[in-house]
Amino acid sequence: MKKYFYLFSLILFSFQAFAQQDTAAYAAQRVKVNSLLQERSAKFGQYDESLTQRSGIFGWQTKKDIKNSNEILRQVVLTDNNIFKELKILMDYKDLQNQQKVAVADNSQERIEAYMGTIKKLQDQNAQLKEDLNKKSKGNLSNYIIAFLLLIMAGGFYFFNKKLQHYETAKIKP
Repeated sequence: MKKYFYLFSLILFSFQAFAQQDTAAYAAQRVKVNSLLQERSAKFGQYDESLTQRSGIFGWQTKKDIKNSNEILRQVVLTDNNIFKELKILMDYKDLQNQQKVAVADNSQERIEAYMGTIKKLQDQNAQLKEDLNKKSKGNLSNYIIAFLLLIMAGGFYFFNKKLQHYETAKIKP
């Protein structure tokens, strides 16, 4: 029994360590996504600034200004793609955590049902033992009653036999 207790404790401890590791990975992934979002926000701010730059003659945008704006916009799109990838990983972590919670709930439900089955079995055994004890005590009581009746009958036979002998000796003496 001790072996099973130690094994159960070890499994529970390793599961908790695994869950904490997943939680740490989830938190690290969130930090990564948040930093990418900040980076995207900064790049989009640069893109807005580049749209207002007009280094051409008469305040027009030059080809270089447009290319610069397009390059910044391309970097924003690449950052968006990275954000989507990291969000997918983050959602996978969340799905894994949800699956683990469901597995733990299922395992807990199975254990509860097993405990209830064991309790029911023990209650049935207890009822059977009480019934057996009552049968034995009734059997013992009937044995005592039979023995008591036999003693009364033996005592009655002895006293009637004495009375008979007394009457017979009284009949013979006259």
